[in-house]
Amino acid sequence: MPAEALCRFCGSFIQAGPEAGGPKTGDITMARMVNCVKLNKEAEGLDYPPFPGELGVRIWKHVSKEAWGEWTRLQTMMVNEYGLNLADASARKHLMTQCERYFFGDGEAAQVPGYKPEAK
Repeated sequence: MPAEALCRFCGSFIQAGPEAGGPKTGDITMARMVNCVKLNKEAEGLDYPPFPGELGVRIWKHVSKEAWGEWTRLQTMMVNEYGLNLADASARKHLMTQCERYFFGDGEAAQVPGYKPEAK
């Protein structure tokens, strides 16, 4: 039976582990590299899609761990700043839309008012 992980966004279970194409326990594998659409460079990819559905797979294929970490920090700020209740389906839908815009749209749409990113 496939291992399952709980999706942070929708609360459904997604497959993880060797049955879903991931590494087996004890396997030594090289990091999966992706050409990250957000960072515009080749970087280590996510281990599995962050949530089920087409967008989750698209993120898994085109977004690096580093860029995903940046998104999760921004997402946390959005939840806190706007007082989003993630038990509310419309709040989750809003975050999914912002996530897609952040990675595959204009990127500026997913900004929190007054937030200035750290200079790199």
